[in-house]
Amino acid sequence: MKKKIFLTLIGLVLLVAILGGLKALQIRKMIAAGSKFVQPAEPVTTAKVTSGTWETLLPAVGSLTAVQGVTVAAELPGKVADIAFTPGASVKKGELLLRQDTSSEQAQLPGAEASLTLSERNLSRAKTLVAKGIISQSEVDTAEANFQQAQAAVENLRSQIAKKTVRAPFSGRMGTRLVNLGQVLREGDAIVSLQTLSPIFVDFQLPQQHLSQLHRGLQIRVTADGLRGRQLTGEITAVNPQVNAATRSIGIQATLPNTDEVLLPGMFVNIELVLPDRRPVLLIPATAVLDAPFGDSVFIVEEKQAEGKKHLELRQQFIRIGEKRGDFVSVLSGLNAGESVVSTGVFKLRKGQTVVVDNSLAPEFKLDPRPENN
Repeated sequence: MKKKIFLTLIGLVLLVAILGGLKALQIRKMIAAGSKFVQPAEPVTTAKVTSGTWETLLPAVGSLTAVQGVTVAAELPGKVADIAFTPGASVKKGELLLRQDTSSEQAQLPGAEASLTLSERNLSRAKTLVAKGIISQSEVDTAEANFQQAQAAVENLRSQIAKKTVRAPFSGRMGTRLVNLGQVLREGDAIVSLQTLSPIFVDFQLPQQHLSQLHRGLQIRVTADGLRGRQLTGEITAVNPQVNAATRSIGIQATLPNTDEVLLPGMFVNIELVLPDRRPVLLIPATAVLDAPFGDSVFIVEEKQAEGKKHLELRQQFIRIGEKRGDFVSVLSGLNAGESVVSTGVFKLRKGQTVVVDNSLAPEFKLDPRPENN
């Protein structure tokens, strides 16, 4: 019995030793294979660090005001007899907008004109008689005063009729109607808003340190919600000669074309003031920058040689970036013109990684990208 147990134990020990040996052999082979394994090269897209010149731009936020804008109001009291304008429509200077009741003035006008005609004849007759010595000069003066009074009465009635016939003071677009037929207007009651929309003023402010750079004729570029991605160009037409004592800023007014009248007074707009001087910059695609809490960096593609074979390898380079425009960002330090950097997918890369360049699917980077469907 003891002999059987002993033989069984020996058999188990031999079995364990054989299995352990086989397992050790497998592990050794796996380690050897792992040491010979080479990570396949990661395909990347690249872009060259390019040098160029950028315009010097001063950003600002402004508001729009009409070149001419008024609320047309009644000059004299009276009842509304006719409304000749369509709310929201465009009108030309001098077009009839509204007519008040002038029946009383029209009834008095013929009598006043008859009195004027009579006083004019009396004055002419008096001048003839005084020349012959028949009447005195005082009678001529009285006739002349009567003529002037009659003339003033006629002009007063005609002026009242004209003031009650309201016309557009300038060309522009009408607003909403603020009166109704038959309504009795008091002096100064609003009738309708009238605004000239093309061109239109852009009012904005800049800090006082830019005062020496500002003058009439400088170009501005304007974007706004109503433009749907378009950019309008205007120019400075006035610089306020006084600095705001509270904000230490300078008031500036520019004139902007608005032919399609999509911009309205009161809207806010984003402004870029274009200064005449240009500055040199180094440019890379903004997607090439790897953002991190400890600093911005890029991956530079460098050619290396190992075991007699050449390959491309990544080197991580920390940089300092500046202004961004379109798809590009300016580099203040850390790169040189002509170096190749990975342009997309930098978040999945690491320094020292082997790569292969494939720019077949590389996006096109632009300084002024525009939506395809605008």
